Amino acid sequence: MSGPRPVVLSGPSGAGKSTLMKRLMQDHEGVFGFSVSHTTRQPRPGEEDGKDYHFTTREAMEEGINRGEFIENAEFSGNMYGTSQAAVEDVLAKNLICILDVDLQGVKRIKQTDLNPIYISIQPPSMEILEKRLRDRQTETEESLQKRLEAARIDMELSKEPGVFDVVIINDDLERSYVELKDILSEEIKKVQEAKS
Repeated sequence: MSGPRPVVLSGPSGAGKSTLMKRLMQDHEGVFGFSVSHTTRQPRPGEEDGKDYHFTTREAMEEGINRGEFIENAEFSGNMYGTSQAAVEDVLAKNLICILDVDLQGVKRIKQTDLNPIYISIQPPSMEILEKRLRDRQTETEESLQKRLEAARIDMELSKEPGVFDVVIINDDLERSYVELKDILSEEIKKVQEAKS
């Protein structure tokens, strides 16, 4: 594949993935494309179908999975999430760097495909800081917060396993983490910019 390599961004909820991704896309307009995931969860206020997620039903999503239309899928807090082959191909067809925001289950599934992305893990500096960030959002019930924290504990441990990620960024300082992320992707960013010129 001569186009830019896709990027798999992973890390627990509250580590700062979305913030870093949004900034990357703002600063490099026309370079990154976001693979829009499918989910069976209800939209949060301000979320748009087809932009933030493809909101769908469990039945429709299970059918798609059975037909092999998903690169990866996972279930979290009773909701299904997944990345369809079509969502990634849409981005790659535009010669953009495709960003996939997936959990560790997703990372393991993508490793079984021929996608050949750059695997990046964004991790919080500590569980305490992560818990504070999640509580400050005020979007979780105590029960769902505890589930997220438990998932984060596992995520933080597994991200340390050799060979899972190409790079692990500890997001203790947003500015520094952003520069680190940009440096890792500079070669792929150049590919897109050169193809455009």
